[in-house]
Amino acid sequence: MDESKSSGGSSSVASPPLTAEAAAVFQEGINLLLSRWTALQMAVQNEWGGPHTRLKSQQLALDLFLLLARSKEKVYIDDVEDFLDDSMLSLGVEIADGSIEEIAEKLMLMHEECLEGDFSSIQRLRATNPPQIQSSSSSSNDNDDDGDNGNFVDDDSTNMLVDVPQSHSIMNSGEMMVEESSTQKPAEAEDGWTVVASRRNRGRGN
Repeated sequence: MDESKSSGGSSSVASPPLTAEAAAVFQEGINLLLSRWTALQMAVQNEWGGPHTRLKSQQLALDLFLLLARSKEKVYIDDVEDFLDDSMLSLGVEIADGSIEEIAEKLMLMHEECLEGDFSSIQRLRATNPPQIQSSSSSSNDNDDDGDNGNFVDDDSTNMLVDVPQSHSIMNSGEMMVEESSTQKPAEAEDGWTVVASRRNRGRGN
């Protein structure tokens, strides 16, 4: 862990363990939150991480639980963001739309609430419907607009059409420069988010 984050003596001590009930609810909350993350669900539906993408996404949920609830050292939001970023890169998706920061913040909040026996954030997630992401191999325009809009997915995303190249970038369309191609069609998601083929893989040191 970064020394700059773990400096300060007792500040690096891990959070107290969750009760059995809180641990079960927190794990459910992680699954609910990830099921509403547009980028991840698009990767799963279109198998951008290969034929075992769905299994990888399930492992991601378990790894996040272990990171936040079972770590022997204090976990910071930067740690969660880095973990999410690396995990999505392993699924062939580069995230630049701000959703990683949003997911990390909500995970940290849920964990803190569960430590206090407060499950309100998870109860709100239970009350919303998960998104229905259109697979690139399925025909579009056959889903009704009957879901409750979540924090990460707009029901308009059910009408998306996605090409599936080797890797993908997800970024805010207001900050994006896309080179037009006759074989690639960007997929619109919530708040103008767009999925396009990435022409490079971002290098990481670790």
